[in-house]
Amino acid sequence: MESKSNLTASKAYRGPVIIMVVMGLVLFLPAGSLRYWQAWTYLFEFSALTLFITVYFMKKDPGLLLRRMKTKDQENTPQPPAFLKLFLLGYFIPGFDFRFHWSAVPVWLVIASNAIVILGYIFIIIVFMENSYASTVIQVEKEQMVITTGPYAVVRHPMYLGMLIMTLFTPLALGSYWAIIPFLLIIPWTVWRIKIEEETLLRDLPGYQDYCLKTNYRLIPLIW
Repeated sequence: MESKSNLTASKAYRGPVIIMVVMGLVLFLPAGSLRYWQAWTYLFEFSALTLFITVYFMKKDPGLLLRRMKTKDQENTPQPPAFLKLFLLGYFIPGFDFRFHWSAVPVWLVIASNAIVILGYIFIIIVFMENSYASTVIQVEKEQMVITTGPYAVVRHPMYLGMLIMTLFTPLALGSYWAIIPFLLIIPWTVWRIKIEEETLLRDLPGYQDYCLKTNYRLIPLIW
C-alpha cells in the first residue's frame, strides 16, 4: 500500500476541488442563473461527501486516493464505444432544462432523488472502506487480493452498483426529466465495463475465479 508520505495534502485536495468547480460551471452556466436551487442542493451534497472521502482516506488509506487519481487504463485495455460516453453530456441538460422550463419535477421528487443519490454515494464509500484497490482504472496490482466481505459478499462489483444508483437519480435530483435519456447510457456502459474488468481479474487475480463461483451476481442480486 502506498504510504501517506507519497501523497501530499495539496495533491489529494486538488482533484476534488477541480471536480467541484467544473461541476458548478456545468450546472450553472447552462442555467444562466444562480437561483437554480436544485443544483445548489446537489452540488452541496456531492461536495460534502467528496470532501469526506478525501479527508477520511487521506488519514486512513492514502493508497486508495492515489489509485482513484489514476484516469488512464492500461494500453492493452479495450476502450468502450464512444457513444456510450454520451451520458456525460447529460450533466449539461438540467441547467438548460431549468432555464427554459422544460420539466416540472415536483419538489418532493427532487428531495427524494437527492436522498437516493446520497445513499448511493455512501454505499460507494462503504465499498472503498472494504476494498483499497477500488481503482478508477482496470488493473491488478501485485499485492492485490480478492475481497469477499461486506458488499462483495453479495455482488462482485458493488462500486458500480452505487455509481448506477447515483447516476440514474441525478437527473431527477437536478429537476430534469429530459436528462434521464442520456443518463440511461450509463447502464450499457457499466455492463461493458464490468465484462472487460472481469476478463482482467479472471486472468490476473489469483482466486477470482473461485470467488465468482461463490458470488453469482455481478451487479444486482437475483438479476445479473
